[in-house]
Amino acid sequence: MFDWPLMVNNIEREDLDLLIEHLKQDDPKLTNGPKVKEFEEIWSKWLGVKYSVMVNSGASANDLTMQAIFELYGPGEVIVPPLTWVSDIASIIHAKLTPVFIDINFENLSFNFDALANAITNNTRAIFLTHVLGLNAISEELLELCKIKKILLIEDVCESHGASFKSQKVGSIGFASNFSFYYAHHMTTIEGGMISTNDFDFYQTIRMLRAHGMVRESDSENTRQYYKINFPDLNPDFIFAFGSHNMRPTELNGILGISQIKRLDANIIKRTENFRFFLNALDSKKFYTEFQFEGSSSYAFPIILREPSIEKRDAVEISLRDAKIEFRRGLSGGGNQLRQPYIKKLYPLLNATNFPIVDHIHFFSWYVGNFPQLEKSKIVTLCSILNQIV
Repeated sequence: MFDWPLMVNNIEREDLDLLIEHLKQDDPKLTNGPKVKEFEEIWSKWLGVKYSVMVNSGASANDLTMQAIFELYGPGEVIVPPLTWVSDIASIIHAKLTPVFIDINFENLSFNFDALANAITNNTRAIFLTHVLGLNAISEELLELCKIKKILLIEDVCESHGASFKSQKVGSIGFASNFSFYYAHHMTTIEGGMISTNDFDFYQTIRMLRAHGMVRESDSENTRQYYKINFPDLNPDFIFAFGSHNMRPTELNGILGISQIKRLDANIIKRTENFRFFLNALDSKKFYTEFQFEGSSSYAFPIILREPSIEKRDAVEISLRDAKIEFRRGLSGGGNQLRQPYIKKLYPLLNATNFPIVDHIHFFSWYVGNFPQLEKSKIVTLCSILNQIV
């Protein structure tokens, strides 16, 4: 047991009471229905976008987004960082697109901009960035690059609900964005995810892809009529525009989302205060602290050794274990995805050491959980332990 776990239970009694109240009905709706739709509309308003589609996980959100890009824009390349969750890269591969890997920077743990700009070709369909651990990854240069090159910007915001760029929430800035409502994130629906966009055609495509690719899942009469007219030999109830899977959420997920989002903004403020306190208490000579704090919405505390040292790395891990503080080495996704078996099998010629910053993160960094209930005294203890590392 840990005295300081990665995350504490984010589901409160009032959330559970709403579920119980729903289940007490004579014939409660349990599959995807009006509560999911209500949460989608509330989420769109909170985020500042026109359309949102709830799915059964953040990984499913990634998969459907990449599949929709392939269906709408055809084959090509998607630029992605090696520091991300496995499903970001896997979703590109699943959609028969080609991942192109670019190293990161220390300030926001996202792309090295110069390397990103140089990697764009005529085959580039999208840039799939990750807002890591609550840090904003958007910049004016990035937005201008996407505009000039006419490239889609896809945002992975699974770890960064409420982060912002110039007062605009990340996830509302790119062409589309993906969120996760897994247990450990800023808010939870137990399992669940969301895809958000301002693009109507993309939205309709996602609605269909979420449920086996069925045309009847579109809420556009024009879309439904198009397929009905062009495929007169098919029953309109069973026209499959795309070959897809079932990634629908349940009404219980929707009910939790409606309840949880009421506390989201207040919880983000507490998380951000904790992050600022952590950075101020950490020894900046030993650990990296110059993160791009403005617009952040902390998911967890990043701990990065300035100098590569196996001895210091081992000392950090022994000290944290002795203090019963749970941690994960390598930050998001465990570090450099290019070292993982699935990548080595598919792309054996890729050399993980050609990405030096993400490789440093892989071996010499950790994250420790941040959550609204975290006491400042524990943060003081954590930083004291770390600062004593020689």
